Parts: sequence; C-alpha cells; structure tokens
Amino acid sequence: MMLDTLPPTSEAHEPPEARGVPRDGVRLLKAEAGELGHHRFTDLPDLLRPGDVLVVNTSATVAAAVPVTGKRLAVHFSTELEDGRWLVELRRDAGKATLPYPDGAPGQVYPLPGGATVTLDEPFSDRRLWTSTVDSDVTALLNRYGRPIRYGYVPRQWPLEYYQTVFATHPGSAEMPSAARPFTDRVVTRLVAAGVQFAPVLLHTGVASPEAHERPYPERFAVSDATAHVVNRAAGRIIAVGTTAVRALESATGRDGVVRAAHGWTDLVVTPERGVRRIDGLLTGFHEPRASHLDMLAAIAGTDLLDRCYAEAVREGYLWHEFGDVNLLLK
Repeated sequence: MMLDTLPPTSEAHEPPEARGVPRDGVRLLKAEAGELGHHRFTDLPDLLRPGDVLVVNTSATVAAAVPVTGKRLAVHFSTELEDGRWLVELRRDAGKATLPYPDGAPGQVYPLPGGATVTLDEPFSDRRLWTSTVDSDVTALLNRYGRPIRYGYVPRQWPLEYYQTVFATHPGSAEMPSAARPFTDRVVTRLVAAGVQFAPVLLHTGVASPEAHERPYPERFAVSDATAHVVNRAAGRIIAVGTTAVRALESATGRDGVVRAAHGWTDLVVTPERGVRRIDGLLTGFHEPRASHLDMLAAIAGTDLLDRCYAEAVREGYLWHEFGDVNLLLK
C-alpha cells in the first residue's frame, strides 16, 4: 500500500453514535470498474443489484480482555483451539489503553479473577500470541470479568453492545466483525425489498494482527448447506461483508469454484497470488498500513485501484478502524 503510516486525523476514536451519526450514516467509498464514488451507507441498496448476495458473519463479539490479578497486565483471549487450549495475547496496562507485553515465558502462570489461571505453554507467534492452558470455563470467565478489547485510538471504554452487529447471533469473536456494524434493520429491509439476498456464515475472529505476513492462526468457521446452495445458485454477484466472511466462504470453496458445507478451523490466507474463487466484491472497513488484510483486498480489487481508494479516503477524511467508515470494492 502507498500509506506508510495512518494519519491520526483518520482514526475513529468513538462509535459514530457518539459523534451524532447513526450507525447506518457512516460514509461509504465505492470502487467499481476503476471509478470511485462517495456515498453514505444508507445508499447501499441503490448501489447493489437484484440477485446480488451479501455474505454476512453471524459471530457475536465477546468481552475478551481479562485483567491479570495483582499486575498491570491483561490477557486477550483470541481463539479456542481444537485441543481445548487457547491462543492468548498478553497486554500491559498503559493507562487509557493497553500495549503489547513481550516478556512472557513458557510455563509462566498468571492469576485471573475468580481464582482462575492461565498458563503459557509455548509461543505461537514471535513475542505476541501464546498457546495456553486455562483452568476455568473461559465463557463464564469472560461473561463475568471480561471487557471488550480496546486499543489506544479509542480513549474510553464502551459497553459490549457497541461492538455487536445486527447479524450477531453466535458469541465467539474476540474482536467485532466490524464491516457489518453499519447495517440496521432499516437497511436490511430495504436491501431485501431491492432483491438482494443474504447468506450467513460463521467465523469467530481472533485478536487483530498489526503485522503483515505474521503466521496465520486458526479460527473456527462454519458454512451451512443452505448458504452453499444460495451462493452456488446466485444470479448476481457474491459480495462478502468483511474479511471474515471472505475467509469463511473461501475456506468452503473448492478449486472448481463450488461452495460446499464445511466447518472446523481455518488458517486460510487470501493473497493476490492465490486469488478468490467465489467472491465478486467486498464491503470492508479501512485497514491500517502493513495489515495482512490488505493482501486480501488487493486480491479482490487489484493493487492499483486499492491504492487509489486509500489515497482518496485519506484526502476526503474517511475514518479508519471498527467505528469508522466503509469501502465497497467490486471486481
């Protein structure tokens, strides 16, 4: 990407509702056939066609940040693994937010509220994610003691409901599948009336990576028979709502381009070299420089158009991160 760093003025520091903007009133930058267009999210039903299919993630956000008892540290619970252990990230308290804590070591035990403990087993990625053993029911632990994960660009804590989407029905994401945040009942109703279909998938997203090309970690996903049927028989374009929806659907798509029901864990990385097999477009937020998701966006839109999008977004004051504006990329 052409951006080396993100200008501070491009960061969304609070939900749009706190800025006097309704959820569905955020800005939308459309890129199609080399042309860019500026819209509001409420324009989406007019930007799509009858027969288009929106693939949406039904994962709900959990309160995945838990304080370490007696220390200025927190544990971010990322992903439950197939063997029952958890990928976690250690963070240190830096006042209004947290920062990475790189000084964990194998065998280290951290006490958590309610008498629970988390033990670091081995590093999963260099000085960031750890495979760990938790001696407690993690769901109950998060429900009672957890808070939504928050980074330094959001200066205050917001209740968990601000991190949910209208499609959220299955708790499990460490961070919000935020591309779907602007959807409201009103917009969904208008889309259905316009002949746009919805195809639900599930992917529980883990903690965000600040680095491109960090080792991918497995995330739980599911694609149903019903969704496979809708996508395979679609008369229009298949447009994923968020990078999580891309990963889920592409994980269930064969080399022949046919989607088949699937579930389990996926560590799929979509790059321009791999390409996409079933996706024709993507509705997504704006991603930071160096973020690995940019490879996926380039696979769908092409690098040149993506560069133009991001340059235009900065120039026109679009906002980044989970509470920011959105980008509609169409092949």
